[in-house]
Amino acid sequence: MRVLSIQSSVAYGHVGNSAAVFPLQRIGVDVMPVSTVLFSNHTGYGAWRGPLVSGDDVREIITGIEERGGLDDVDAVLSGYQGGDDIGDAILDAVARVKRRNPNAIYACDPVLGNAKSGCHVAPAVQDLIRDRVVPHADLITPNQFELGFITGTSPGTLESTLASADLAMARGPRNVLVTSVERPERAPDTIEMLAIDAESAWLIATPLLPGKVNGSGDVTAALFTAHLTRLGDPAAALERTAASVFSLLEHTLGGGHRELQLVAAQEAFASPELRFTAERVR
Repeated sequence: MRVLSIQSSVAYGHVGNSAAVFPLQRIGVDVMPVSTVLFSNHTGYGAWRGPLVSGDDVREIITGIEERGGLDDVDAVLSGYQGGDDIGDAILDAVARVKRRNPNAIYACDPVLGNAKSGCHVAPAVQDLIRDRVVPHADLITPNQFELGFITGTSPGTLESTLASADLAMARGPRNVLVTSVERPERAPDTIEMLAIDAESAWLIATPLLPGKVNGSGDVTAALFTAHLTRLGDPAAALERTAASVFSLLEHTLGGGHRELQLVAAQEAFASPELRFTAERVR
């Protein structure tokens, strides 16, 4: 399996491709990472150094891959944070090039917009880009509950309203939706959930709510679910494997008091995840 991953890259810590590539490699995926930024560290530190990569430069890199025949056997294109229209256009162009060669390839978009606590933290032009142009071209989207509401103009909270919002998103183009950070009021205490939805079914999985948040965990989640779903074609199995790996990763990270994901320490959680959590069919 081969994935073209177009995301940010940092030297210190793990977000974007710096979070997604290693877990994918540990499960046997051949990853071609294309960077959209080259930063010293993620922006959550408040200061960082390094350049943005222009949309034209991303296109040039994709063209170079294409000239080597590297787009001929891509199974999935994965994207995360999109800093501007030019990057979004370059990603959509890459998706079109891949799908011309492999019509069965999927485009998996993590629509990074914000979260319930801080609201949207991307520019209005990027909000419009993701909602109006990118999501309709995606086969799989992996929003958190807040982002799902923003994309669909709804306020998902309960299980029923979150499912309804996912259906609205799928009506715009995607065939699959993974909703992360689901915090419905009726869930068990001290848990957090993920919800995988397609046209025929919906699967819910709950894990203990760990204290603290680490940047990059959503990037790992999107990458692993994309790979497992593409390989297995089974949203429940993909959800269980993804939840097991990400929970173990966060246990290693937060349990040790680290600020950055401990990918190497938790590497067996990717290759051989302990399936501790069972997905429940809710539709």
